[in-house]
Amino acid sequence: MEGLTNVTKEQERARARRRHERQQANLVQRESDHARRMRLTAIILTVLLVVSVAAVLGGLFASSSSNEAAPATTTAAGCDLPPKALGTGAQLPLPDAATAKGKTYVATLTTNCGDIELTLDGTKAPQAVAAFVELSKQNYYLNSPCHRLVTDAALKVLQCGDPTGTGSGNPGFGFAVENAPKDGKYPRGTVAMARTNDPKKGNGGQFFLVYDDSTLPDPNGYTVFGTVTSGLDIVDKIAAAGVAPGGNSTTDGFPAAPISILRVAVTEKKA
Repeated sequence: MEGLTNVTKEQERARARRRHERQQANLVQRESDHARRMRLTAIILTVLLVVSVAAVLGGLFASSSSNEAAPATTTAAGCDLPPKALGTGAQLPLPDAATAKGKTYVATLTTNCGDIELTLDGTKAPQAVAAFVELSKQNYYLNSPCHRLVTDAALKVLQCGDPTGTGSGNPGFGFAVENAPKDGKYPRGTVAMARTNDPKKGNGGQFFLVYDDSTLPDPNGYTVFGTVTSGLDIVDKIAAAGVAPGGNSTTDGFPAAPISILRVAVTEKKA
């Protein structure tokens, strides 16, 4: 009986060892399976995150492209799409009127619809001409929209010169009205300064091109500082397209056919 008892104890110990080994093997397998599931979950989450980010960026780029293409439906024949306004003003000192006094300048406004050439009279309006010449040299008018078209019976002008494109931008300085017509009449081809209600310092960088004989009865008048010598047909084309819908007036607002000044080149005209 003693021999049988010893064998049985050995068998029990052997079975115990096998149970322990199986338990250890099962534990190792469970840990391995858990680690594999965690890696798989991490991979899936990473893929989902990448797809989501790509979808969001794709949506943003699609919206941006759509917005940039929209103006094409209103651009006049022969005009390129205007660039986006830089949206910046300036804080510049008032140029010295003496720098333009007695001088004549030729300014070429390169627009998305072609060139408009102006002759500037520094004898009659030295301060306005000095300001325009300096702002042109400083690239103040770079990519600036002509933001206002007026097609009223008495007033027919295209207003430009605000790099913000809003009509409220200014170069940081102001000056008084000079060379304003006493009769309030502004013939076709006139180039004059736009201004605020203050005739003493309301002039700045904005100006308007008169595309048909106009009358402005304001007693303080507006500074006439030049004439359009070529390219007035471009202004005629913009005026013919009318004012953009959606504003407060059908005769005064943003041009339906957008036009922007891309750059301005100014040279002094020698006698």
